[in-house]
Parts: sequence; C-alpha cells; structure tokens
Amino acid sequence: MGESYAALMPANAYNWIAVWRRNFLAWRKVALASVLGNLADPITNLFGLGFGLGLIVGRVEGTSYISFLAAGMVATSAMTSATFETMYATFARMDAKRTWEAILSTQLTLGDVVLGELVWAASKSVLAGTAIGIVAATLGYASWASILYAMPTVALTGLVFASLAMVVISLAPSYDYFVFYQTLILTPMVFLCGAVFPMSQLPSSFQHIAGLLPLAHSVDLIRPAMLDRAASGGAAFHVGALCMYAVLPFFVSTVLFRRRLLR
Repeated sequence: MGESYAALMPANAYNWIAVWRRNFLAWRKVALASVLGNLADPITNLFGLGFGLGLIVGRVEGTSYISFLAAGMVATSAMTSATFETMYATFARMDAKRTWEAILSTQLTLGDVVLGELVWAASKSVLAGTAIGIVAATLGYASWASILYAMPTVALTGLVFASLAMVVISLAPSYDYFVFYQTLILTPMVFLCGAVFPMSQLPSSFQHIAGLLPLAHSVDLIRPAMLDRAASGGAAFHVGALCMYAVLPFFVSTVLFRRRLLR
C-alpha cells in the first residue's frame, strides 16, 4: 500500500524538471507554429468582438469594451493553451507514442511525470497569455506593468486547466471524446465567467454557478491587474480557489492514470 502511494506522488522536488525539459526540447522544433496557433483564436476574438461589438456596447464597468475584453482573452488564452496541450499532446505521449511508458522505466514516478506535464502545459499558457497581453499593451488597452502583475495568475490558470484536463485524458478512451469537454464545459465557461461580458448581466442563479468555476476566479484576478484595480471578492480567496482546482485534480488524475496504465 505504501509503495503504491509512493508511486503516485513525485519522488522529490526536482524530478519533474526532466519531463519538462524533454517536452521543451521536442517543442522547440515547432515553437513558432505552436505560438502562432495559440494566438489565432484569442486575437480574432479580441479584434472581432472588441472593435465590432465595442462600437455598439461602448464602455463596460468604467472602461472601453476592448480593454475589458482584453483581460478576458488573456485568461481564456491561458485556459485553452493549457487544455489543448494536455488533451492532445500529453494524451499522445501517454497513449499512442508511449513516451510515458519509457519514462516510467527510469527512476521517475507517475507523480513526477504528471507534475512535469502540468508545469509544461502551464509554461505554454504563460507564453500564450503574455502574447495576448503584449498585443493589448501595444495597442494601449493595458499598461506594460500590468502584464507583469497578471503573469502569476496566468501561470496558475494554466496549471488549473492542465490539471483538470489531466482528469479528462485519464478517462477518455480516444481523442474523439475530447469534444464533449470542449463544447459542454470550456465554451460555456467562457461566456459564463465574465471573459466576454460582465457576470452581473447574468441571472442570479447563473451568477452563483459561474462564481464556482475556475475561469471566473482567473478573470477576477487578471482583469483588475490589467486595469489597475483592486480584485473583487479579495485576491486571497480567488488564489485559494485556483490552488484547490489545481491540486485536487492532480491527485485524482494520478490515481486514474495508475489504473489505466496497469490495465
């Protein structure tokens, strides 16, 4: 029992770096295409909705709509980048390519592998979120300093959604099942959690539901940072909620992965 538990946990504080480094070296060959691919959707939304709806909507919560939207797109970009990296690239390494099988024949534990994959996905989310922030700052919709303030939350957001996606891929028999998570969970979350319009415009029952979702906590931290405001509801509360969303799925996914890999 003790040995089984030890296999699920990281062996030490640094073994995961080997997994992160392996993924970085592989990604480096396609880095430009990867970054541009992650930017396409949020930038399209930023300009399409920002300039299109922005002319109709005007100001939202005391700022221009495109400035309001830019912060939401930073959070959304971090979410989608970490999720897609985990669901497709990590799933391929675990399933089709059997990279995990090779890694687990070394001294690394399953916990080391999962943690390394999570940190790698969070690293990619930081790149995606930073790129959107740079675009917003260049156009004058956010200050340059605010991008730095938002980066820790962007990294935590990536860790959260990578951790949640780990649970998904530990259960999914194939790639075909990911569409349910994307369309039934991620897409509604974008519209419910204040990324595109204020949560205050939702019916009260939906506001309560949205307040429990991780993206809402991310937006409530990133938007005030980018607009030089205080976080609504208290920054510590939002950070604590995001940490819970990052840690609990990690433990769940390691248990599920062990069952899957032993089958």
